[in-house]
Amino acid sequence: MRCFIALPIPQQVMEDLDAFCEPRRQALPDVRWSDPLGWHLTVAFLPDVAQEDQDDLEARLAVAASRRRPMQLNLHQGGAFPDALSATVLWTGVTGTARTLSELDHLASGCRNAAAVAGTGVQGGRFLPHVTLARFVQPRNVVSLLEVLALYSGPTWRAESVRLIASHLGEGPHRRPRYETLAEFPLG
Repeated sequence: MRCFIALPIPQQVMEDLDAFCEPRRQALPDVRWSDPLGWHLTVAFLPDVAQEDQDDLEARLAVAASRRRPMQLNLHQGGAFPDALSATVLWTGVTGTARTLSELDHLASGCRNAAAVAGTGVQGGRFLPHVTLARFVQPRNVVSLLEVLALYSGPTWRAESVRLIASHLGEGPHRRPRYETLAEFPLG
């Protein structure tokens, strides 16, 4: 089962970012924009969770989440992977106080470690908190989009839990992934 562990984004925060992105979606209809209902802040990507490992994974994630405090976050500015001149992904960043960002980094490490100990492979490099806004089929220069995203700062929200989410590829609208929350774990 393809899964990820993520902080949910409150409706108000999604609506604010959606309103900011709407004119860009209209100006760039050829871009594969992410569905706002699927926006989340991934802390760990688990490409293949075995059914027999799920209970152990959930127990370990509950412990990892309980060791971290709720945190105040906001979506802020943006970036591109791998870079602005040949982007394949456009994203908005996450910000907070230095202590909050350290707490978020520890949460990501704890969740990744919990998954590894439960026998689940974790994919991805260094944790960079972000929310994916768009993907490009061909690498694209997004310098002008990043100049616009530099103006964005969303409302602050209190992150109080993480979720284990299954990603069912091609089962959502327009053959996009359908997300299913398998479990939720409170922070603190």
